[in-house]
Amino acid sequence: MVRGILIVGNESSLFTATAAEATKRVESFAAALIPGRFPLPPQSEAPKTEIPAGAIPLAWNPASPISARTTVLAAENRLEQINDAILICSPPAIFKNAENLTPEEIETFVNDHIKGWFFLIRELTVYFRRAASGSLSLVVPEISTSGKHAQANLLGPSAAASFRAFAQSLLALSAHEPFLLMGFTGVEAGAEEEFSAWLFKIIDEGSKRNSGRWQKYSKIPLFR
Repeated sequence: MVRGILIVGNESSLFTATAAEATKRVESFAAALIPGRFPLPPQSEAPKTEIPAGAIPLAWNPASPISARTTVLAAENRLEQINDAILICSPPAIFKNAENLTPEEIETFVNDHIKGWFFLIRELTVYFRRAASGSLSLVVPEISTSGKHAQANLLGPSAAASFRAFAQSLLALSAHEPFLLMGFTGVEAGAEEEFSAWLFKIIDEGSKRNSGRWQKYSKIPLFR
């Protein structure tokens, strides 16, 4: 049986590392990427997000609930089934003062990095309940709220906190779900590859005891 893996996230080194780790397990997987719509600060050295050649790219408009449903259906059709969905909320930093943010920028950010996740998680929950199997992993890295750029990054931490709060509520209500629902956090800059290997190890275990819980990564992960 072919294992169907769906990975969704915005442009980030964590998305790249998770996609690379997926290629070690399957010949092909589906990927939906939120494009970067905001310029990086001049001093940024963030690497370009790379999707492996084996990935099946899916179009997703986060602002549309219809697009969320279409994306899940497209993943199912291309993969035959979705066994594991990994959602990576690693919102970009927007280094602007509040008065310099335009209403259009705020609306785009909220649609892409808050509303979009709610729509997509809803559709995946419906899918996995119907399938009565599979795993849904909600990944949110630690975002620093200190340092010289922290105050200027007005939107990133808010989006991550929204995703985490929604994930926490889902985890608390997941005891009777027929699929695994897991939260993952703790990754720091520079540890994306190690985190992704650890993430997949826990998913591969398929243990019900991990469902409904946050799994926190440390630099010396305890492989069980």
